[in-house]
Amino acid sequence: MWCLAQLPYSAQVRLGRTLGLALAPFARERRHIARTNLRLCFPELDTAARRRLLREHFASLGVAAFETALSWWAPARRLRGLAHIEGLEHLHAALARGRGVILLSAHFTPLEIGGRLLALHAPFHVLYREHKNPAFESVMRRARERHFEKAIPREDMRALLRSLKANLPVWYAPDQNYGGEHSVYVPFFGVPAATITTTSRIARISGAAVVPFFPHRLPGGRGYRLVLYPALDRFPSGDPQADTLRINRLIEAEIRKTPEQYLWVHRRFKTHPDGKNVLYRR
Repeated sequence: MWCLAQLPYSAQVRLGRTLGLALAPFARERRHIARTNLRLCFPELDTAARRRLLREHFASLGVAAFETALSWWAPARRLRGLAHIEGLEHLHAALARGRGVILLSAHFTPLEIGGRLLALHAPFHVLYREHKNPAFESVMRRARERHFEKAIPREDMRALLRSLKANLPVWYAPDQNYGGEHSVYVPFFGVPAATITTTSRIARISGAAVVPFFPHRLPGGRGYRLVLYPALDRFPSGDPQADTLRINRLIEAEIRKTPEQYLWVHRRFKTHPDGKNVLYRR
């Protein structure tokens, strides 16, 4: 990965697409999961359109592998020209409140490079899920702590609250299925999805503002559009289910802008309100 990060950016994008498309036929299980997710979330598309979207998604996954290497090892001087940031003033305004900021995001394929690019302009901490492979976890954590000051394991809520109390932004993505605990079933693209209510709970406990942040890869190797929106108004509302539905709708709207760049290989609907798990069966 370090060697890949040394290549010119345009070559990385081309090779990443080639890699993703070449590996797609061998990733049968992940391809099945992504195909199922696209069928559930985009029923308005015909089969051919969803097939093209699936193909572009695997190309995007391939590029993401190179972007991860780039974000971990490329020097800042190589990266600055890739960032096209919109709405940085919203983050500054939220920090002026003095209670910290939850950088609300989602699992887009360019999330790693998007975070690195934003960190060049606004330091922040990142909440992440520890990797099962100890060697990869060690490399990933060291790389993230070099660029994000602090990488907080997902289970360490005390560390997260300490960062917010110090008036620091913390990157947080609540769009994966962690099962029924601390979750409610609310629609995601019209399909009931177990979604954690932690965002509103953390905002209520800490008083932190919630600033949506989403990275999008631009076509033609032109870099990345990083969008920060104004802090969510009247959040939390006191109704965790309504807050969670609001977040899902916000993420949905952003996904529709670059649907191929969302992480469709995740089993977003692996649990079901009635306890059955049938959506991903072959």
